[in-house]
Amino acid sequence: MKISQKGLYALQALMMLARHYHQGSIRIRDIAYEENLPEKFLELILLEMKNARLVESVRGAKGGYQLRRPPSEIHLSEIIRLIDGPLAPFGDADQLKSLIDRDVEHRALYQVFLDVRNAAARILENTTLADIVGGPGTAGTKGGKRRNKKREQGSLLPMVVHGNINREKDE
Repeated sequence: MKISQKGLYALQALMMLARHYHQGSIRIRDIAYEENLPEKFLELILLEMKNARLVESVRGAKGGYQLRRPPSEIHLSEIIRLIDGPLAPFGDADQLKSLIDRDVEHRALYQVFLDVRNAAARILENTTLADIVGGPGTAGTKGGKRRNKKREQGSLLPMVVHGNINREKDE
């Protein structure tokens, strides 16, 4: 699976909006600060999310961004497909099915790839923002503490194929 840094930023921003779902709109500056994201890049990401009708913007003194739908109705697959394209780690399903039919000698290998692709897609299609932030009515961060992005990157970045990943060698 390929999740770019932009994709991770989009997921982080939407997770924050999900945590504050019933609290109204949140300014880009506040999202960027709390999630430790570059504000200018976040503006572009949220504009893309707005055009895809995942978020809406509110003007005025209490303006900002908020989710258009409840967190329980926004699936991770929708966000990832919007930002990074297809979910498939080994090509699309039709291509793999064609290889299974044509390449008899390697059929079992392609079937494993298809099974992995289907399992990954199924997980992302069945996981919502509400699932990963603690439920549909979740508001605020756990314990109200600001998170340290550098400390948490280890748990997020193994999925990243694009971007800078520092991997330690097991020796």
